[in-house]
Amino acid sequence: MLEDLLSGAWQSVVFGVVGVALMAAGFLLVDLLTPGRLRELIWVRRNGNAALLLAANQLGIAGIVFTAILTSYSDFTKGLASTVIFGLIGLLIMALAFFVLDLLTPGRLGEIICSDEPHPAARVSAATHFGAALIVCACIA
Repeated sequence: MLEDLLSGAWQSVVFGVVGVALMAAGFLLVDLLTPGRLRELIWVRRNGNAALLLAANQLGIAGIVFTAILTSYSDFTKGLASTVIFGLIGLLIMALAFFVLDLLTPGRLGEIICSDEPHPAARVSAATHFGAALIVCACIA
């Protein structure tokens, strides 16, 4: 019984580290998609548009990791591989969704997101990111 508890705790740590690494990759993805540095945009300039997009990205990645863990194989290694693979797929699908939205709308979406003025496009972009993540979640389940 103690062995099962310790094994479960160890697996939680590993899945947690992988989840945080995927969320860090999500941060870097949004940083690449938008001009400027997210650290400055959000934490210094307090840009609500960029913060909303990053929040949707982070919640989306967390949802993918959650779904992958919840439905993971009984084999820890396969479950971990599934989490990493679906997390990376999620990031790619989110980037694709951003580029498609940028093509379908006027202006440059990255520049709109970085604008200090609140813009409805930020909400649409955030919904697109989160929606892309939900699609990946459905594919896992």
